[in-house]
Amino acid sequence: MTDNEQRRNAAQTAGDRLVARHVREDPFAAAFKATRMPMIVTDPNQDDNPIIFCNAAFEKLTGYSAEEVVGRNCRFLQGPNTSREAVARIRASVEAGSDIAVDILNYKKDGSEFWNALFLSPVRDDDNRIVYFFASQLDFTNVKSREADLAAARHKAEEEVAKNTERLQSALGAKTLLVHEVDHRVKNNLLTMASIVKLQARITKNQDHRQILMSVLNRVEALSTVQRKLFTLDDVSRFDIADVAREMVSDLVGAIKRPDIRLTHELHPVYVPAVKATPLALIINELVGDAVRRGLSDGGGQIHVVVKRLNGHFLIRVEDTSIPVEVDIETAEIGRILLETSARQVGAKIERRTAGHRTTVDVTMLVESPQESEN
Repeated sequence: MTDNEQRRNAAQTAGDRLVARHVREDPFAAAFKATRMPMIVTDPNQDDNPIIFCNAAFEKLTGYSAEEVVGRNCRFLQGPNTSREAVARIRASVEAGSDIAVDILNYKKDGSEFWNALFLSPVRDDDNRIVYFFASQLDFTNVKSREADLAAARHKAEEEVAKNTERLQSALGAKTLLVHEVDHRVKNNLLTMASIVKLQARITKNQDHRQILMSVLNRVEALSTVQRKLFTLDDVSRFDIADVAREMVSDLVGAIKRPDIRLTHELHPVYVPAVKATPLALIINELVGDAVRRGLSDGGGQIHVVVKRLNGHFLIRVEDTSIPVEVDIETAEIGRILLETSARQVGAKIERRTAGHRTTVDVTMLVESPQESEN
């Protein structure tokens, strides 16, 4: 008799002995044999801890008969893709005599793979000595397959998202370049127009005509300032009205060259959509221009400019203190029409207050979304 035959006979004898301990009516033996969960019993007291008993469910799962299984170590279920780490964990658990639950890739008799949810536990006698190891198996290949399908689908979706993101970024980059190019051309055209108006103002002998041309020049330069700001921004969809106001007011007051005009301001960042840039720039230009025409350009005075957010709105305030002078009716009317038209375009409300030599004009506009305003 060969060594393998001897080991198999020893394992079979141990298995028979185990079964013989339970009478036919024993519910444990009946449940072990009849359950649909694959189960085996091994004997660690024999060489190589062989299987000494398996139930019908184990035979059905693996394709091996009891005669082919008894006397062999469970490692015959392993194959080329079985995780060495999982095998090492099982071995360590057996050596330590402890429970273990592990997922391991096993192989059936026909060579096909299946994912085995293995639970291994020692059985001890009254002296706490390990007499058997009891192992149950659960085939969860379908679950694992669905997980793999989901992982593959997720990976494919992530690839598609990455591709679409790249295309969108490319398209956005192209759009941004196009917008910058358009802004650049508009800015150049405005500068050209400003140069023409400035040249005309220089050669014009009539003082009234010169003043009219200079008021047109101021408005063109206000629009040019907005376009220049938009052209230098990474986000061309919005702009900071406070930043525009700071530069425009400084340029307007500085152009008068009157040291007796005291300029102060309270400017807080308020971001608004770029489509509102033009009317808002004209509003600031007309408010400051009106203050200049009513006395600042003649007798000096103080001008204070405010841009800030206030209770869901944002406020543009221009306040001046000066000795009033007579204003050209036509010039004042043009300024009023431009101011009111620009305010209507952005849904703004205008409120004017006068007390002595102090005039305050408030322009308030609703902040439509959190992205349009930042404190």
